[in-house]
Amino acid sequence: MLKTKLPVIVLRNMILLPSGEIKLEIQEAQDKNIIYKAINEHNGYVLLISPKYATMEDINKEELPKFGVIGKINSNFELPNGNIRISLLGINRAMVYDYLEEDNFRLNAILGPFIINNIDEEVEAAHIRLLKQEFTNYVSVIPSVSNYLITKINEETSLENLTDIIVNVLPLKFEDKYKFIEMNDSVERSNYLISLLKKERNIGSIEKEVEEKLKIALDEAQKEYVLRERLKIIKEELHENDSKETEIETLKNKVSKLKAPKEIKDKLTKEINKYESLPISSPELSICKNYIDTCLSLPWGIYTKDENNLLKCEEVLNNSHYGLEKVKERIIEYIAVNKLSKENNSPILCLVGPPGVGKTTLAFSIAKALNKNFVKISVGGVSDESEIVGHRRTYVGAEPGRIINGMIKAKSSNPLFLIDEIDKMTKGYNGDPESAMLEILDKEQNKYFKDNFIEEEYDLSKVMFVLTANDINSIPYPLLDRLEIIELNSYTVFEKVHIVKNLMFDKLLNNHGLSKENINISDEMLSYIIENYTKEAGVRELERVISKIMRKVAKEVILKDDVEVTITKDNINDYLGKQKYQLLPNKKNPAGVVNGLGFTPFGGVILPIEVSYYKGNGQIILTGSLGDVMKESANIALGYVKSNSKEFGIDESFFKENDIHINLIEGAVKKDGPSGGTALTSAIISAIINKPVTNKIAMTGEISLKGNVLPIGGLREKTIGAYNAKVEKIFIPKENEKDIEDIPSEVKNNIKIILVSKYEEIYKQIFK
Repeated sequence: MLKTKLPVIVLRNMILLPSGEIKLEIQEAQDKNIIYKAINEHNGYVLLISPKYATMEDINKEELPKFGVIGKINSNFELPNGNIRISLLGINRAMVYDYLEEDNFRLNAILGPFIINNIDEEVEAAHIRLLKQEFTNYVSVIPSVSNYLITKINEETSLENLTDIIVNVLPLKFEDKYKFIEMNDSVERSNYLISLLKKERNIGSIEKEVEEKLKIALDEAQKEYVLRERLKIIKEELHENDSKETEIETLKNKVSKLKAPKEIKDKLTKEINKYESLPISSPELSICKNYIDTCLSLPWGIYTKDENNLLKCEEVLNNSHYGLEKVKERIIEYIAVNKLSKENNSPILCLVGPPGVGKTTLAFSIAKALNKNFVKISVGGVSDESEIVGHRRTYVGAEPGRIINGMIKAKSSNPLFLIDEIDKMTKGYNGDPESAMLEILDKEQNKYFKDNFIEEEYDLSKVMFVLTANDINSIPYPLLDRLEIIELNSYTVFEKVHIVKNLMFDKLLNNHGLSKENINISDEMLSYIIENYTKEAGVRELERVISKIMRKVAKEVILKDDVEVTITKDNINDYLGKQKYQLLPNKKNPAGVVNGLGFTPFGGVILPIEVSYYKGNGQIILTGSLGDVMKESANIALGYVKSNSKEFGIDESFFKENDIHINLIEGAVKKDGPSGGTALTSAIISAIINKPVTNKIAMTGEISLKGNVLPIGGLREKTIGAYNAKVEKIFIPKENEKDIEDIPSEVKNNIKIILVSKYEEIYKQIFK
């Protein structure tokens, strides 16, 4: 076997095949020496090799290819910049037996002839015909091949040479061209080349089809669209990925890992396929992507483990809230049932009470005690049901409702979901959000909850919904029927003092950068501040008042060193100004003034009722912003007094000759309800017979025309209001006896509570 030695030129990311030609510009001195040696010693012949890994920088003899192409330097000349430009023609393939390194890092190769398999003449002729026909088809689609090459190919009679000529014409990738160096079977090369020609012809056909469809006058946006479509089609044919395709693959992986029902996964897969097919300029693209992201963000099948340790939960609740025993008991009962039962049906709790009593913070504490994720929405003032159940995707800017958004924020399918201000939703022209809440808060329906944006069912049955409201009467009955009502009542002065000392004071000190050495407030002063500077059922205003004191103390700490302030009645005005409220009634009520008991958003209060009369024709005048129910109650009271005037020592002609004027003070505040009946009756009698009723007495109860005292609501709040006003005796309906156990013990210990069923019992005690 004849062997020879030739200098080696290593091509980077480039291949020269037999019958091909390339031009190179030589810059490095080492490479120039190789060219000079080839011209002077080897008649211009060199071995051209292409490392299989085109980006390989460091040459390692062991990794260099065993096949190369012998090339002939056809021309060379020196450029003005000192570089040499050469033209190389591929002659034939060669087998490398060894590589030799010389000085200056030059590389030589020991070569031998490339063994070519012999083929039958008829087989060769058939392959030549097939290859030429396929090349003709290719040229018909891509007419960029020169006529010289077409003629040369048509005249070629050797399959060996024909494959090399055609390969040099095609715009193939490095990897595809590299395979043609190693193939020693021309039939194998022909078959592979035919498959490449068909692939390139298909790509060219697609390009041509795209161009023919879009031969119209295009603006810049349309041009961009065409270019991207062409790029997409080409990349699909070449199996190349771009950023969007990578994103699609990521989305599909997320769907496959989702713990959602099969129909949800199928819907998401369909939406992802739609998103993939949409052009980047389509306005629907962002809508589709927003829908997919929203569905993937929902916590499908993700649940947190509830805390089942009753003692630990009770400790968390006690540390965060004082009192509220019934609420805490209900939560502990829920935990106990949840531990024993596998159903895990969460209750729908509704915390009802005045502002500032801790409804929202209690809900957060419940979530903490149960180890549940916490999420809150407020529906106060919401008049559009789309706010609750979302918008349909046909609308611009459509998004899911607050419930679904809340579940996304919760990051679990069994959170504690607080819906605040449920009594303040309103009906509007965009629908009825109160009715939309029915499905959400019904344990039999909410497992099939369907948001308009998601359009698929989402299970809310494991969610623990907690609602808050100030006025239970403002909650629609169909909604109220689905709720378990837990009332949070007003705090007494004693309870407020305890809350400040044990739960609020240290937090406020820390917020204002103070310590207990800087400020001292006794229990007596806390009670004084509560009675004279706050008027509320909760402790929100009280927190602001104490913060005001601490701000002034903080100022003194900055101006003076080692300040220690003790708050007393002598200096309280320096920190809070003059007293804002006076809860005590007048020192002595004149005839015609009787203390009723009322229930306001601020808690229980006393409502002095004034009655006066003057010459007239028997009319009744009502003032003081009375509601319809209270006006009727005043007329009933007057009717009862008229029908029993003899028993009360009143002349029958009195009502014909005089007008009676009934007034409730604080006319700017609306007052309504039937519970002032007994107080109205007593005030009318007191005015007519001119007998005053002591201000240490108050009463509540609805009265009938026959003098029956009927039950009322809000007894706990009203008795607390009486206690705060230093009342010593109250009359309440006998039918409210069952509610006495709800009255705080400090109130019961300081107020005498008298149960009555007939008004005569009150009359005998206050007028006889």
